[in-house]
Amino acid sequence: MPYSVEPMRLNDVAQVEVIERQSFSSPWSRRAYEYDLTQNALARYLVVREQARDGEPAKPEGVPVPRWSWGQRASEPVWRFPRALVGAIASWLGSRRRPSETGAAAGLSGSAPPILGFAGMWLAVGEAHVVTIAVRPESRGHGLGELLLVSLIDLACQLEVATLYLEVRVSNVSAKRLYEKYGFVGGRLRKRYYSDNGEDALEMIADGITTSQYQCRLQELNQALTEKLAGPAYHES
Repeated sequence: MPYSVEPMRLNDVAQVEVIERQSFSSPWSRRAYEYDLTQNALARYLVVREQARDGEPAKPEGVPVPRWSWGQRASEPVWRFPRALVGAIASWLGSRRRPSETGAAAGLSGSAPPILGFAGMWLAVGEAHVVTIAVRPESRGHGLGELLLVSLIDLACQLEVATLYLEVRVSNVSAKRLYEKYGFVGGRLRKRYYSDNGEDALEMIADGITTSQYQCRLQELNQALTEKLAGPAYHES
C-alpha cells in the first residue's frame, strides 16, 4: 500500500494550510486548525502521506486506516462545513483543552513524506459531521479523497458513532456518487448554503455504520480501494 493515514499534528498544519488554500475559495486559517488540535475536544483530523519506501517498517496489508482512542486527537476538494457554524456548535458544547493529547498533537514528523491530503470531523452524541476533505491538486484522481473518507468512517466506528452526515454542493456530482457508494443517503436541501456563490447544499446521511451489514459492505469496498491505490495510476504519477 503506497499511502499511510495518521492523526494530524501541530507540526502538519503548515502543509495543511497550503492544501487548504489550494482547495477552497474561503479557506480556514492556520490558527483555526491549531486551536482544534490543542483545545477542541470535539475535533478529529487526519492526514494522508505517501508511504516512505526506505528505512520504514512494513505496513499492514489493506487500506491503512488509523487506530484511534477518544483521548487522541477528495481527489478534489469534496466539500466544506461552514466554519462559523462549527464554531457555534463548539461554543455551545464547550471546548476544553485535553492535556494528555497536547504532546501527541505537537509531535514532530521528522523526515516523514509530505502530506497529500487531509480530512476532519466533529463529534456529537452518537453522530459526527464530516467537516472537510481536501487533496493536493497534483495528487488528485488516485483515490485519496476516498481513502480519507474511509478512514473517517473507520474512526467513527471505533468511537462507537453510528451516524455520519455532511453537506455537499448540489453541483458536485462526483462527490455525491462517492458518498452514495459508502451508504450516504440524500436528505433535505439547504438553500443558498455556500456563501461564495449562494449554491444550495444537499445534506447526506450514513446511518448504522457500526452494524455488521454495513461493515461487511465496507470491507468489500476497502479491498477494491486497496487495489486501486496500489494500481498503475500510482506508479505512473
